[in-house]
Amino acid sequence: MRKKLFLLIVILFFFVGACSTIKVSADLDDSVDFTKYKTYSYLGWSKNSSELLNDLDKKRIESAFNNEFNARGITYVETGGDIEVSLYLVTDKKTATTAYTDYYGGYRGYSFGHPWGWGRGFATTAYHQYDYIVGTLVCDVVDHEKKNLVWQGVGSGTVSENSTDRKEKIPAAVSKIMALYPVAPIQ
Repeated sequence: MRKKLFLLIVILFFFVGACSTIKVSADLDDSVDFTKYKTYSYLGWSKNSSELLNDLDKKRIESAFNNEFNARGITYVETGGDIEVSLYLVTDKKTATTAYTDYYGGYRGYSFGHPWGWGRGFATTAYHQYDYIVGTLVCDVVDHEKKNLVWQGVGSGTVSENSTDRKEKIPAAVSKIMALYPVAPIQ
């Protein structure tokens, strides 16, 4: 139970982090005409992903993707859409090391050809190791008829504990991922 709670908190902080820190990438099947897709349906959350989120954040993420697809003229249908969307989350714990050096320099001067001062100085270096979490949201788009993956969008970022406004950050993160979708929003 504690592990699930920890992972839930990690995922929530991922989505409330600043969107400028989110790295996005996408891959697609170049042979597909994405403009032919007019409807979509959800395949759901992949295994374990839905366990990492509470219902409110699942709804926020799904709503953000819904808004993005609607902006591109692709309408949600309960089942049997032209494309099917699957979402999943991955987290990865990382460790980083930082070092900070204080230099206490001595002063060495010359006067009339003779050195004077109080030595060469010294330095101390402090090392700090810390753990952080990288969260990744993946959106797979599958052609309903052919049952093959046609597009995958990935957003990845460091978990931020500073922001608490998920209502704004989740749509912004999804928007950044969907900016790489082959069909631009309709103006």
